[in-house]
Amino acid sequence: MRFVAVKTVEQQDLQALHRMRQAAVKVRTAVVNQMRGLLGEYGLVVPKGVGPRRRALPEMLEDSENQLSALLRPLLAQVSEQLLVLDARIQGYDAQLNAVFEQPEACQRIAAIEGIGPLTATALVGTFGDGHQFPDERQFAVALGRVLRQPGTGGKVRRLEISKRGNRHLRTLLVHGARSVVQAVMSKDKSDARSRWIKRLVRERGYNRAVVAVANQNARISWALLTRQEAYRLAT
Repeated sequence: MRFVAVKTVEQQDLQALHRMRQAAVKVRTAVVNQMRGLLGEYGLVVPKGVGPRRRALPEMLEDSENQLSALLRPLLAQVSEQLLVLDARIQGYDAQLNAVFEQPEACQRIAAIEGIGPLTATALVGTFGDGHQFPDERQFAVALGRVLRQPGTGGKVRRLEISKRGNRHLRTLLVHGARSVVQAVMSKDKSDARSRWIKRLVRERGYNRAVVAVANQNARISWALLTRQEAYRLAT
């Protein structure tokens, strides 16, 4: 049986903020992809990514010599206005999350970990609180889908791929943060114990597996800081 700890009102508020932000980001991504597909049918190629597409659309609307028809041009203008509204909404959610982030001490503790910022910290605290519903850090990582699947029978256990179960939003935030950590380590000359471990993982297991391993480690460190109420210390 899977038991869910009772959440406080503050945790529910944090989860509501994250879910509203996530929904707005999803809508913005869908609008941008739709716009890129429509422009591609007219022979106008826009680079991938929200930023490049947002910058390219006004330029295309102002260019009177491109292949946009008189009917499509006002439709794309409406899309441009819709993107501005979504950007403002997401920025508002970010501002609210940053304001909430300054209050709980737990958020401050886990945000000291490399690869965990205000967005991930508030999501972790909002979802799991103090983490005492998990007996150890492995169970915490399991809830986030950050461990290997280990099916087996007859006493034989097989190690397969990452389970990818649990909270998808949190798992995505942890992986994005871990990717930034690996990029920083590989681009800079860092000699601390964790940086040496990451470089060895990249060399022996590959870049993507190193990112997943760092995300798993960050999840386990977060559980330790939440339950023990300790400050993060980087090993030398």
